[in-house]
Amino acid sequence: MPAAQTIELRPNCSLTPRSAAWFFASLCLVSLSVAALFAVRGYWPILPFAGLEMLLLGWALRAGLTRRHHRQSVVITEDTVEIDSHLPDRIEQVVFSRHWAHVKLRRAASPWHPSRLTIESQGRACEVGMFLTEEERRGLAGRLQRLVGRMNESPPMHEAAKQLGSA
Repeated sequence: MPAAQTIELRPNCSLTPRSAAWFFASLCLVSLSVAALFAVRGYWPILPFAGLEMLLLGWALRAGLTRRHHRQSVVITEDTVEIDSHLPDRIEQVVFSRHWAHVKLRRAASPWHPSRLTIESQGRACEVGMFLTEEERRGLAGRLQRLVGRMNESPPMHEAAKQLGSA
């Protein structure tokens, strides 16, 4: 009989800092070389725009690389649901009573935005898996709903673990 179920969530970040540096350097070389050729021919206004483009690309790569340090763990015991969110600059921990907690997957207002998966209890909510794809988020929602149960109907942990094993 499992004492607790733990779900670890991490974003898929296959780009390493070294490969990002090589990618950025190669694009800078190509872009600034082309811009320099145009500048030599008298089209000098291209240079600041090429530089600005490379600065924006560098910023985007840096933002993507910091995302790889995000992670969440959801620990579900007989009595509690604990969510630990590890962000680059802080750690947040939210604990809910499992008996009163419930899992909600909300559709986005716009088709351009992702759905939101939250665990809620007594007026508090914590978003889970914001970096997951839509399909992964739906699968996680189903798994969490089986483990946490509905409000006032927490299934015993050994039964929830059996359901997950057969699913």
